[in-house]
Amino acid sequence: MALGLRSERESRVMRLGKGERLVAIERIFVLAIIGTILVVDVVGLFLPSEAGLLDTAIGIASTAVLALYLWSPLYATCALALVFALSFLTGTEAYVLTAAAFAAGLIMRLGWNSLILSYAGLFLLATSLVAMVDTDDPINIAIYLVTAAVSGAVGFALRAAFARGSRLEQQLAEKAEQERQAVLAERRWIAGELHDSIAHHLTVVSLHVQMLDDDRTSSDSQEAIRIAARKAMTDLRFVIDLADDGPRSEGMPSGDLAASIDEAKEEFESAGHSVALSGDPTDERIPRAAEIILARIMRESATNVLKYAGRGEVEIRLDVDDDVVGMTISSPLSVTPRRELSSSRTGIGRMAERVLGASGEFDAGEVDGRWVVSARLPLVRAPEARAEQSRKK
Repeated sequence: MALGLRSERESRVMRLGKGERLVAIERIFVLAIIGTILVVDVVGLFLPSEAGLLDTAIGIASTAVLALYLWSPLYATCALALVFALSFLTGTEAYVLTAAAFAAGLIMRLGWNSLILSYAGLFLLATSLVAMVDTDDPINIAIYLVTAAVSGAVGFALRAAFARGSRLEQQLAEKAEQERQAVLAERRWIAGELHDSIAHHLTVVSLHVQMLDDDRTSSDSQEAIRIAARKAMTDLRFVIDLADDGPRSEGMPSGDLAASIDEAKEEFESAGHSVALSGDPTDERIPRAAEIILARIMRESATNVLKYAGRGEVEIRLDVDDDVVGMTISSPLSVTPRRELSSSRTGIGRMAERVLGASGEFDAGEVDGRWVVSARLPLVRAPEARAEQSRKK
């Protein structure tokens, strides 16, 4: 696998595409060298020399063409080919060939595959022409070839280095974005845990505070407030421990469906509701994952019942078969909702998210004057259980 990844990276480096640009320090360095050569050539115009005006003009043009590579390698190559052709008129083809050898570095740095291959072919052709034309004064072609090879190697090395730097910057940016998303996900998780646990207990406290003035229920309400406060502190420590990834203390919520239903039943009865419970929450066919989800739904539904339900019976029905486990919580709608109990209106969304995330079905809404929350989760059975079921059929 590592060899395959390395080969893929190397093949990406070999596929040289368009769009390369020099960084600021490279542009300054190249322009400084070209400017220095141009200054020397221009000064040479005013000094006694055997070279004619046209020879100097060809030299200046071949140097100036190098600057054109910073903007368009293709046009610069065409211009350099034109200057090389004109150099045969003045016998300065060796000078232009030297400029072409140094331009190989810019081609490797800025060009793409087809342009690089075309330039290499044209350069070899140009060296051959120079060797054939200059028979009276033989030229060592190897010097130009070596110069072009070294210049091209430097250009390719710079290109590869900057490509690795760009990939590293991209990887660092992606990693930073992943870390940011992880932090946001952790914040959302903490907010969800607080909503699912602390908000429920605060609802219980808020409800029983309103009943303290009634002498008949005052003592029961005080006990309910004390229990809800203690549970809220336990859940808060649970969330903090999980967020800190610290040691887990005993007595923390574990997603026990039977315990969640019993707790909700006590809270409903304490608030004046009768409760009708059907089904066995301890059924061994319910997997742990489904039990945790249903326990959270039971707690969130209990919060909503305590906030908004009217007087009457609350029904909790649990249906379990070999393929699906379903839970339904039904409560009477209130004619006059308790406006003093605020709502973040995120509970139903979180319940639906949990159930749908487990490939289940979720529904919540008004049915015949009652508010009904229904969740169905598929049961994942072991292969032995499935085989046994098939034999029975």
